[in-house]
Amino acid sequence: MSKIVIDAREYTTSTGRYVSKLIENLEKIDPENNYTVLVRPKDFEQCKIDNPKFTKLVAPYKEFTFGEQIGFAWQIYRQRADLVHFCMTQQPILYFKRSITTVHDLTTARFTNPDKDPRIFFIKQQIYKVVIMYAARKSKQIITPSNYVKEDLVNYTGINPSKVSVTYESADTIKEKASPIKSLVGKKYIMYIGRPTPHKNLWRLIEAFDSLKAMHPDLYLVLAGQFDRNYNAVKRRAISSGIVDIVFTDRVSEGELRWLYENCQAYIFPSLSEGFGLPGLEAMAHGAPVVSSNATSLPEIYGDAAHYFDPNDRISISSAIAEVLTDQDLRRQLIKNGYKQVKKYSWETMAEQTLDIYKKLI
Repeated sequence: MSKIVIDAREYTTSTGRYVSKLIENLEKIDPENNYTVLVRPKDFEQCKIDNPKFTKLVAPYKEFTFGEQIGFAWQIYRQRADLVHFCMTQQPILYFKRSITTVHDLTTARFTNPDKDPRIFFIKQQIYKVVIMYAARKSKQIITPSNYVKEDLVNYTGINPSKVSVTYESADTIKEKASPIKSLVGKKYIMYIGRPTPHKNLWRLIEAFDSLKAMHPDLYLVLAGQFDRNYNAVKRRAISSGIVDIVFTDRVSEGELRWLYENCQAYIFPSLSEGFGLPGLEAMAHGAPVVSSNATSLPEIYGDAAHYFDPNDRISISSAIAEVLTDQDLRRQLIKNGYKQVKKYSWETMAEQTLDIYKKLI
């Protein structure tokens, strides 16, 4: 019997689905080891633990801080763990005992975030680059969600490819009953859900949508996601450019998201950089035809279940969307292939593969 610590400080962030599903499935499949799950104070109640071999503790340490480097390291040392799993790249470089790290992508090393103070973000970005090099070398094993990220990480850090394991993530159907968004009932729309950071490439999608309006004047573009300064900047730019019929929903409930997926003409994923691309799979699980960027990991994950475009070319984006809107045979095939593609992935399989890594290292 061994003790394993899981760094789950990202439990409710964009990588939180991975963390929560890992813990949920490890509870089901590992009757032997003891686990300590470290979460932020705000996530303590939301992190549900049902297995008596699992304990959760508060870890009040933000990433890229001295508290993370000193206080968090000391907290982990006190656990006397046989293995620590850092579920994100950010971690205390002063922790020298046996650990593994999940690297979801290298986006933070390559892209800025206008929503953050540029000076502070620049400093954090430089720290991130140092930490990722250090984590790649000191971790006994690295986990990535796709072969693309594995190859990217190997090229970026120079580590041996044998040190990197790929454990694909998955997507779930939303259990909550579909809840219509009244302002969209009866309207024809394409959609995107997620953050509006630069690498998500939303402005090119908006330009492509503006071009589509000439042939599809009754079409709307729905951008779903919690408002922040980035979304507000996108909205102001669209208004000043005279581009109409864009619906900014702000945060939506699970039921509303399900309704959006089930009633859209297509789900559009224009991203320039993704480690896995979970939203597109989730859209497929709800019967939405997916029109996707051909960048980074997306063709690997979506296979023949998406219709692809060059995310750097507005005309390519608009043409691909137009083909799915007008070609009913293509649309039906994408929906059929989407249902099949989703079944290739499983959170339980991901957890089983991760547990195998734990066992080999302990």
